[in-house]
Amino acid sequence: MSLARVHNFSISLDGFGTGEGLSRDAPFGHAGERLHQWMFTTRFWHEMTGRPGGTSGLDDAFARQFDPGIGAEIMGAGKFGYPGWHEDPDWKGWWGPNPPFHTPTFILTHHPRASIEMEGGTTFHFLDVSPAEALETAREAADGQDVRIGGGPTVVRDFFAAGLIDRLHVVVAPILLGRGVRLWDGLEGPEKDYEVEAASSPSGVTHVTFTRAGL
Repeated sequence: MSLARVHNFSISLDGFGTGEGLSRDAPFGHAGERLHQWMFTTRFWHEMTGRPGGTSGLDDAFARQFDPGIGAEIMGAGKFGYPGWHEDPDWKGWWGPNPPFHTPTFILTHHPRASIEMEGGTTFHFLDVSPAEALETAREAADGQDVRIGGGPTVVRDFFAAGLIDRLHVVVAPILLGRGVRLWDGLEGPEKDYEVEAASSPSGVTHVTFTRAGL
């Protein structure tokens, strides 16, 4: 069976995966871009955004695991758009006409709408179902490849709590946010079922991976 994977999910030292005060102008609220600065300097990110240069090394190596072997993505409504996007029939996500997913992408929302076909192979589908049902649907669409659980923190937490994630890569950024949405709230003892590894990067972040025991 294909795996359910999370990659490059950044949190603060106090566990927040996004800030407070999300809006169309502030996708991560008061956190701004601070959670993801480590990625913006990598060669992987420069290549994605059509720029030369960028750093190699540990951060780049982890960032590059985002795409290989992925056949579908699941994300929450809060990753797809700003609060209230469901009231805008023209909203098609943050990423322009050619989003970086290039696979069937399933949005978990209480406000489903018709699917949206984008450039580059991304098609957005909107589901109001449980995590297990969403994963089953995404696996069918992935055609034997893995499914990426894209976030935000509530979606990752719900899938992790349900035992549905096979590999979780969390990047702990050396900042304190103080408020927002935490990743770990309500979770206890996942290390019993996962092998946990941590690697510190010269950029100041720590890469923590949870891999289901036996994989």
